[in-house]
Amino acid sequence: MNETPAIRVLTVDDHPLMMVGIAGEINAQPDMRVVAQACDGDEALLQFRAHRPDVTLMDIRMPKVNGIDAITAIRSEFPRARIVVLTTAAGDVQALRAFKAGATGYLLKTLLRTELIETIRMTHAGQRRIPSEIARRLAEHAADDALTAREIEVLRGIAQGQSNKIIAFDLNIVEHTVKNHIKSILSKLGANDRTGAAMIAMRRGYIDAPDNS
Repeated sequence: MNETPAIRVLTVDDHPLMMVGIAGEINAQPDMRVVAQACDGDEALLQFRAHRPDVTLMDIRMPKVNGIDAITAIRSEFPRARIVVLTTAAGDVQALRAFKAGATGYLLKTLLRTELIETIRMTHAGQRRIPSEIARRLAEHAADDALTAREIEVLRGIAQGQSNKIIAFDLNIVEHTVKNHIKSILSKLGANDRTGAAMIAMRRGYIDAPDNS
């Protein structure tokens, strides 16, 4: 009797303890095993080329090349690649970017203990996996006007505590233009002020929280 081949998994995360925990959970299953690991997007592409895994688990926030860019790179070479995003962020914007890049699943790290194994099996079987919380947020904002690339740059400046004058200088635009961008940002995000806009933008995944380390 022929045994069914084990599901071969590539894990990509820049936190060693997270990778150890995920690998232990996967390798404890009789029908799957971790065949390779990577700590950034560049290494993820190299490991995918070398091992051609059945399922890839991809963190988003990593040094060098982030997870979404890595998904784009892998899928451009391997269109049938099945990639599940693992993230702490529940924002609709980040999820939408991941799916547009080619992700076939999305799993919050808070759900790893209860849903990781089932998500791998579903993805390997060709099914998409989207947590109800993410699906609800995607639907909630489906009709919203998206922020422009320039508005996102302005928001990053706001999140870093910069004044309109400094933002204008950094982006090589006039201060009046910055004010117009902020007016548009407040309208699109439904925010009352600059601080509120930055908080909403971080929660939805338009920008990352400032690194104050």
